Amino acid sequence: MLGSTYGTFTSDPRRARAVACGNLPAATVHGRAATPGDLDVSGRPLYADTPDLDRFFRPETVAVIGASDAEGRPHAGITRKLVDWAGRVGARLYPVHPTRTTVFGIPCARSVADLPGPVDVAVVLVRDPLPVVEELAEAKARFAVVFASGFAETGAAGAAAQARLAAAVSRSGLRLLGPNTNLNAFEEFREDLQGPAIALITQSGHQGRPLFTLQELGIRLSHWAPTGNEADLETADFVSYFAEQPDVGAIAAYVEGLKDGRAFLLAADRAARRGVPVVAVKVGRTETGARTAASHTGKLTGTDTVVDAAMRQFGVIRVDGLDELQDTAALLARARPPRADGVAVYSISGGTGAHFADLATAAGLSLPTLTEPKQTELHQWIPHDLNVSNPIDNGGHPVGDWRGRKIIDAILADPAIGVLICPITGPFPPMSDRLAEDLVAAAAETDKLICVVWGSPVGTEEAYRTTLLGSSRVATFRTFANCVTAVRAYVDHHRFTTAYRSPFDEAPRTASPSSRKAQALMRPGQLLSEHAGKQLLRAYGIRVPREQLVTSAAGAVRAAGQVGYPVVMKASGARIAHKTELGLVRIGLTSASQVRDAYRDLTDIARYEDIDLDGVLVCQMVERGVEMVVGVSQDPLFGPTVTVGLGGVLVEVLHDTSVRVPPFGEDQARAMLDELRGRALLDGVRGAPPSDLDALVEVVLRVQRMALELEGQLAELDINPLLVLGRGQGAVALDALARCG
Repeated sequence: MLGSTYGTFTSDPRRARAVACGNLPAATVHGRAATPGDLDVSGRPLYADTPDLDRFFRPETVAVIGASDAEGRPHAGITRKLVDWAGRVGARLYPVHPTRTTVFGIPCARSVADLPGPVDVAVVLVRDPLPVVEELAEAKARFAVVFASGFAETGAAGAAAQARLAAAVSRSGLRLLGPNTNLNAFEEFREDLQGPAIALITQSGHQGRPLFTLQELGIRLSHWAPTGNEADLETADFVSYFAEQPDVGAIAAYVEGLKDGRAFLLAADRAARRGVPVVAVKVGRTETGARTAASHTGKLTGTDTVVDAAMRQFGVIRVDGLDELQDTAALLARARPPRADGVAVYSISGGTGAHFADLATAAGLSLPTLTEPKQTELHQWIPHDLNVSNPIDNGGHPVGDWRGRKIIDAILADPAIGVLICPITGPFPPMSDRLAEDLVAAAAETDKLICVVWGSPVGTEEAYRTTLLGSSRVATFRTFANCVTAVRAYVDHHRFTTAYRSPFDEAPRTASPSSRKAQALMRPGQLLSEHAGKQLLRAYGIRVPREQLVTSAAGAVRAAGQVGYPVVMKASGARIAHKTELGLVRIGLTSASQVRDAYRDLTDIARYEDIDLDGVLVCQMVERGVEMVVGVSQDPLFGPTVTVGLGGVLVEVLHDTSVRVPPFGEDQARAMLDELRGRALLDGVRGAPPSDLDALVEVVLRVQRMALELEGQLAELDINPLLVLGRGQGAVALDALARCG
């Protein structure tokens, strides 16, 4: 577990000062200020509407509905905790109970209507919260917190009850946290810790406990939002709010299900614009996990492949374990941006260095080979028979005297090195003690990141408990894996935010002429024929082969002469999804007689299979390219998604695809290609020429535009194969399946 306090580290101090002074510019759209009212072409918002949660976390008045001081009763303990919390934040507390005159010596109101003044936060402890929430809305309370369970997490009846609760809230200006939430928002945070803080969001309160206890190791926390079932306020609201807080260095989230995929992406976009890292554990990688999460919070977990891609697209760092969440969030909250991407691994054992270097390299970290002059410099203090190229093995003895600090300083002075990682597999006094002291001293004098992995399972050693954890500059981990995960996230996050351009700034706001042409082709609820599907592609400027739709053998022969031999012939009809399996495709036809025979065969098969045809397509035969697939599908959380991958039969065999949620730009379209395992095919293998990547990217972006403009009308699109020709020759959609919504 990461144990540094990082007291003097900061995520970009200029950003923190700019936010604090109100000088950081708002998001802009083509040079103007973006507003929450901006909508894309499908009528969806383009910018997060961040709720004003200041009064939630720092209220002036708090009401406790159902307050009690009866000994041994659960509500008494909750009320006492809220009384203490109100005192800490400087709020006046109003107990509410129909039969009590005082609670813990505080005058008690009989009902919401009897409250002496306006309420910022009302905590509702009663079993049936709906009548109370309606009363609070009438009284113009700002926020309500509902603890009660038995809502959407329990099934249909509970979901209906939660819908009634949400409807009551939506009719008023009241904002609601819960139901099925807890007291985590009212925890006591340490005020003696310095530096940027972690803001915590959890849908399960218990899952946030490990991060909350990071305070005992000197890691500052500023907020905790336990969102529960999210009938109103949701994870996205708190991400947007926390991203605007100048003291928040990172947002850590435990997410079981997303209420609204679009809202989450807008919130992640706001954090990315601000350079605030969001680290998340998202349940639902497996069917079992998704099912359990649904029973817990009553929300969709989402198709995990899409969730994973969407998070990556907007810079959300997804980790699997709570220990990874702790370590990664803490490092990102505190560490300065890297001066370089290079990582140096330094150890007192060659085996330790080699092991860590393997893990780091496999994770994608860069371990640059140190220059010959640098290696010569290190060999002043390290025996010449030891490797110092990176990883750097000192052999042990140099760390026990004055040479140890010289070695560390020399590594940090290398301009290619931005991070120094020193794995110490276990205590080996006095060498490990002296090494820890030298690392702490060096960290105090450098602006580069120093990480230490203290591998001892005991954790009571003086070098660990006092020296390393007492440092405000050294990032201390307990496992190799967590260190690698956190450092990779640290490098990736700063690389991502440096180049980040919000796709929402460039999202289309008005329909193009292409959409008007395409809408004339739509047939609600129907599968389009291949011919109609290709007309849809043509409307968006996507190249298809020369082809003609014919209804006779003689017409087929004439068309073949005009298209040019050799030709491909396909049956075309609205109910044909898999032509090849039915024998409804003929390729490589080179003569009129072959065309006549093919026409007769295709129409005979269609009659036998009882398939209605709108004709037979006579198509130009295009060869010599890489077969890809580009498609559109609908995700229940995020709406339209765009997929690209290896096409033809390979799409079903290898499932080598990458997905993105519109809107996205050219950079993300190219990143999709880089994620494919078969990416090398596009670069040319076994003598094949490089493919026209620019043309492929252009098709992906045009398909994205189609998905956005035809949202609600285009349920599914499958361009397979899209034949990507040699560089500069373009890409041709050989087949297209489109299903209307």
